[in-house]
Amino acid sequence: MEKPSKYNAVTRMVDANVKAGLGDKAAFVDPARTLTYGQLQTASNQVANMLTTLDMRREGRVAVLMHDSVEYPCVFWGAIRAGMVPICLNTLLTPEQYAYMLDDSRAEILIVAADLLPIVQPLFAEMPALRHVIVFGGDGNEYPELLSLMDNAGDSFETAATSSDETAFWLYSSGSTGAPKGVRHVHTSPAYVADNYGQDVIGIKPDDICFAAAKIFFAYGLGASMAVPMSVGATTVLLPDRPTPASVLNMLNTYNPTLFFGVPTLYAAMLADPNCQLENSSDKLRLCISAGEALPEDIGHTWEGRMKSPIIDGIGSTEMLHVFLSNHPGDIRYGTSGKEVRGYKLRLIDDDGQPVPDGELGELLVSGGSAGDGYWNQRAKSRATFAGEWVHTGDKYTRDAEGYYHYCGRTDDMFKVSGRWVSPFEVEQALSSHPAILEAAVVAHEDAEGLTKPKAYVVLNASAEAEGLFEDLKEHVKNAIGVWKYPRWIEITDDLPKTATGKIQRYKLRSC
Repeated sequence: MEKPSKYNAVTRMVDANVKAGLGDKAAFVDPARTLTYGQLQTASNQVANMLTTLDMRREGRVAVLMHDSVEYPCVFWGAIRAGMVPICLNTLLTPEQYAYMLDDSRAEILIVAADLLPIVQPLFAEMPALRHVIVFGGDGNEYPELLSLMDNAGDSFETAATSSDETAFWLYSSGSTGAPKGVRHVHTSPAYVADNYGQDVIGIKPDDICFAAAKIFFAYGLGASMAVPMSVGATTVLLPDRPTPASVLNMLNTYNPTLFFGVPTLYAAMLADPNCQLENSSDKLRLCISAGEALPEDIGHTWEGRMKSPIIDGIGSTEMLHVFLSNHPGDIRYGTSGKEVRGYKLRLIDDDGQPVPDGELGELLVSGGSAGDGYWNQRAKSRATFAGEWVHTGDKYTRDAEGYYHYCGRTDDMFKVSGRWVSPFEVEQALSSHPAILEAAVVAHEDAEGLTKPKAYVVLNASAEAEGLFEDLKEHVKNAIGVWKYPRWIEITDDLPKTATGKIQRYKLRSC
């Protein structure tokens, strides 16, 4: 279908719901308050007016460093309504990382939660592009407070006549393999995700209640909390705090969502919590979703058996905005990433760029309308990743004869043992299926002869005993996936290095 030449994402995601008579319906709910679609429309108008009053120009960049609360979508969609570009920043980074992103993006306005202000305030003197700092909540001291500025702004605004292909917002990649990159997404991308993944995979309906443990600054969370539910006028529950097993169970039990979006590490941590029982969850839950990293087969089966709700596992990326490869309700094959989502095309290629047959290892390429418009200020990396209509994911997969895709690992994580490829993820799945193991990460490591072998880092379940475990785990992996794949070294650790979105940073373990 041909795209309109003029299109602003806020028209579909906010205004269309009010026009359809859903103005009094809850759009967002957090532990403090509820925001209806009508209130969201008014608030986004106020934000647009506020930004314009601050002498912000069209396409000006607005960095958003806020926790997930009902004010977040007001700021995000308000900036887009004004034709400006919100940049969603991870709330769990270091001052050095914020300095990099603020300097890289040249954001002119920063809207920051009061409790995060002390982390970034020392950086302001070194940010010549930053003209205004607005604080949300608490005492901003010398900085103006968001809600006060909104209250003093007009509640009507003529939505900017942006282009369909104009940049609407930025997301920074999670940095699982190095420094994060600013990915530019256009106005039509949220609707593309909603109309394909939201409709065809999870069957989103207006009466659904969505709860995502993944935060809005994460591409998966933005789709789950905003693009998908808002496309049909559904309701989203937001958790401002860090998603722990206890806090997530409390949200499930309190708000009774119908759809829950989690990540594999969270599902594993919840299953290890004795309070993770059916009676402590939502009694309306119809479907659970996982993305961010591949879901181990054992976690999928265990969760469905205990919580009586299946998990559909899929893979997406910041570059593609959301999930493009997924299991589907009624067609779940745990241990695989499922099949391509409607609206997307997939290819597997070898190191020479040639297609690989079923059963052979290849890099996954994806094509679809939600692809980003390249990396900001990273021409070489943009050209390597965004190759015409195809986006290189950097993920290694095999496809079986039935069309299901099996994740093997990141390109940089794969290695050979005795001339045969070893998938770190496959070894990690085998380790995690042992009752003593909560989490596992596997990397290549050289032995005394300079030969590459698997090395594992494991986090034990609370009740596990370390004594005698090494030999037990070796035999467990040999029996599960093959004698040459077992880890020659196993280190027990309290936790694994991860990005704020839950992805294991194996490159940090390789340097240990």
